[in-house]
Amino acid sequence: MVKLGVAITAATVTIVVAEWLRKRRFSLPLYGWLGLVALGCAELLKFRGIEPVATYFTPLAWSCYLLVVDAALFAVQGRSWLTVRAGEFARVAALSLPLWLIFEAYNLRLENWRYVGLPENLAARWFGYAWSFATIFPAIFLTADLFRALGWFARPAKPIHFSPGARRGMVAAGAACLLIPLLVPKSVSAYLFALVWIGFVLLLDPINFHRGWPSLLGELAAGRRDQLYALLAAGWLCGWLWEFWNWWAAARWEYIFPMFQQWKIFAMPAPGYLGFLPFALECYVLYGFVAGCFGWHRSR
Repeated sequence: MVKLGVAITAATVTIVVAEWLRKRRFSLPLYGWLGLVALGCAELLKFRGIEPVATYFTPLAWSCYLLVVDAALFAVQGRSWLTVRAGEFARVAALSLPLWLIFEAYNLRLENWRYVGLPENLAARWFGYAWSFATIFPAIFLTADLFRALGWFARPAKPIHFSPGARRGMVAAGAACLLIPLLVPKSVSAYLFALVWIGFVLLLDPINFHRGWPSLLGELAAGRRDQLYALLAAGWLCGWLWEFWNWWAAARWEYIFPMFQQWKIFAMPAPGYLGFLPFALECYVLYGFVAGCFGWHRSR
């Protein structure tokens, strides 16, 4: 169902671009145009099979994407991560690698995906891993900030408060979600990656809230929904782009979990696209927890 995937990806991008054109107040910075040109060149070289672009296409595409989205954010609000928060951008990119490795560690047990077409040289292979993984969290955060800047989710809402007992229950449920896939037989654990995609949100967000760090519970208690909805929307857009660009890359991932393999869109079984939504929340919660532990005070 590659054609369906292309259609959904194109429709999603078109909606975002159309809204951006309606809301932008400034010209797209030069580095945004450079990112677009570089992405087009990478696409051309990839389809011609020219190395090393074909092998490193995924991190190349996402590096270009970061430039374009940051520039688009600047064009809407007159400031962006790279123009006023470059230090935090660098921290997010640096932490994206080790934080994503948590999920890679789970995959060693659950075996839900594998990588193919990787360089034989180990140094080249690990360079590709590091570059690719360093783009994951920045992509989610920049995309979410762009959606917030577009004002899609700005309407205030009734505050939602969770009692201390409810928050403790969330922590216990999160710990269970993260432990169960590791404790059950391997033949069962392969079906349980959905628990990992929600486990860190349940485990860590109440802790972030308790410590006064950025949290989804804090946003809800303040009557704000924009961060939550923007992250979910970012997970949707980035998820389709991840799979779209991965499909044609020479070095790519394949999904091997034992469900829905007959319903693939690109390499991902169709229901798996829903997993990108909670994954975006996990990126926010994980980074918020680590940043809080390091004493970094973010203003997001």
